[in-house]
Amino acid sequence: MKFGLNVINFGPSASAAAISSSVEWAESVGFSIAMLSDHVRVTPDVARMYPERFYEPFTTLAWLAARTSRIHLGTTVAIVPYRHPLLIERMTAQLAEFAGGRLVLGVGVGWARQEFAALGVPFEQRGRLTDAFLANLAQGHPPIWVGGHSEAAIRRAARFGDAWHPLNASLDWLDGTALPLLRESASEAGRPVPAFAPRIRVHIGDEAAPDRRPGQGSVDEIRRDLATLSELGAEYVILDTYSGDPASLYNPAAHRKPIELLLEQVIDAYGETLR
Repeated sequence: MKFGLNVINFGPSASAAAISSSVEWAESVGFSIAMLSDHVRVTPDVARMYPERFYEPFTTLAWLAARTSRIHLGTTVAIVPYRHPLLIERMTAQLAEFAGGRLVLGVGVGWARQEFAALGVPFEQRGRLTDAFLANLAQGHPPIWVGGHSEAAIRRAARFGDAWHPLNASLDWLDGTALPLLRESASEAGRPVPAFAPRIRVHIGDEAAPDRRPGQGSVDEIRRDLATLSELGAEYVILDTYSGDPASLYNPAAHRKPIELLLEQVIDAYGETLR
């Protein structure tokens, strides 16, 4: 099981230096991949969780490709309907070349109605537009990680994805509902089952409530969560320290501390194993 880092590319403390520092650090300690979020227009519905500044991921990843040599780089996730499909295809092909094949294209349909309106894209057609893009991708594209939790998203991952990339999903739901649906959908589509590459929100503290999500609670609980994800077949786990509270973005140093603690006590990033 390989580990990745969700890099915060938004908010009042976001800067080129901070993003570069995070990615170069992730590479130095042995993470397999660093990933960036995507928004184009920070409308009020977006700003409630992802305030300005917001660094555009493709531009930023191209810059980071020149500053790194080993770590893979990706989007978690690029919202397909926000850009013309031919533009996405050309950008990702050239970015994959610049990165020496180290690009992962994580994609999703999006959720911010006001942002869709600002971009002049019909919100109700976002699934159809995403499916059309994925169905018409030329050969030789970078690996595609399909995000989302809905039944449509899981079936989309099975039809088009190299991996399914859910965020903050419960272990019980993954085991009992989502992963069986992914396997069933892949069989129906006549395709291999996509890899399982979840992103989890990390918050280390006292033991959390029974309905907590993986990555939350004590170090021992998180160790067990990661072991369970490995048993469920996760090939990658992306660690995300952002809780969704913009107030936390004023203290960027606090976001590295829980990851350092997990590296010290739980995960061996270089060995891609649990301690």
